[in-house]
Amino acid sequence: MSSTSSQLADRLRREIDNMPAQLQSATKYIIDHPADFGIDSIRVTAEKIGVSTNVIVRLARHLGFDGFESFRHPFRRNLVTDGEDRLSRDWLTQMSNASGFGSDQAGFSRNELNVVSRSLRQLDPTSVQAAITYMVDANQCFVTATRASYALAYYFHYAGRMAHPGMQLIPRHMGSAIDDLLCTGRSDCLFAITVHPYSADTIRAIRFAKDKGARIILLADSDVIAPGVEPDVSLTVSTRSLHQFSSFSGAMAVLEVLLGHLFAAKGDAGYNRVQDYQKAREDAGAYWQPARLPRVQKKQ
Repeated sequence: MSSTSSQLADRLRREIDNMPAQLQSATKYIIDHPADFGIDSIRVTAEKIGVSTNVIVRLARHLGFDGFESFRHPFRRNLVTDGEDRLSRDWLTQMSNASGFGSDQAGFSRNELNVVSRSLRQLDPTSVQAAITYMVDANQCFVTATRASYALAYYFHYAGRMAHPGMQLIPRHMGSAIDDLLCTGRSDCLFAITVHPYSADTIRAIRFAKDKGARIILLADSDVIAPGVEPDVSLTVSTRSLHQFSSFSGAMAVLEVLLGHLFAAKGDAGYNRVQDYQKAREDAGAYWQPARLPRVQKKQ
């Protein structure tokens, strides 16, 4: 079948009244939570609805699909952007032709697309491979940044530590990054993020770690940020913006590429650590869970 998620949702709305009670419950859930349905496994979906996995398979076959995966595919496809590069920019042209707010938004949007494209285009695979090798082989991989760039470092560490348990975000406890680098050495690396105006704290941390023999990976908007800063790997991103602060969309895109490589390098071990993290969070009640949906009574 080649139905879109919207077409399927419309069909489910039309047919829900004539379905058995359990299929009604599953149908209502899919209509109300199409994004979750597109992401979750059949087991998770069944648990959220409060039915068996067989009910979802029955619903899929009722709609003409051969199973759960083909049924979920249109909803999953609606969440990803695999085909965006092949789509036209008519939406941007139409927005540009609008006056006032719409035209301004088109300008901001075009700038962000250009920032991301430029950052990814100039991302040299050889440099990326070297950076990943340094991180994977390091006993400790320190990640540092300050002020606005700290948000990038925090996210990269938050996700990256699940692949590489030796990854550490510094500075800790509102101190200096140098405090956390005192015992660093040749078996470690420092991943530093800074953009203009460059952080004096980050520059000092880079110099200090370099003197200790650690490998330096620098993500910045220039290959040369200050005298005496000589990274082993330099990843240069575009930060051009149409406001007074740097755009971080290109830097974030590069970090996502690095995370993809990092998890690929760690293989099953990285995947299993993510599952362990998720289970621990779920057991601790870290995520909100909806109450079990009430059964939908079939109309008489």
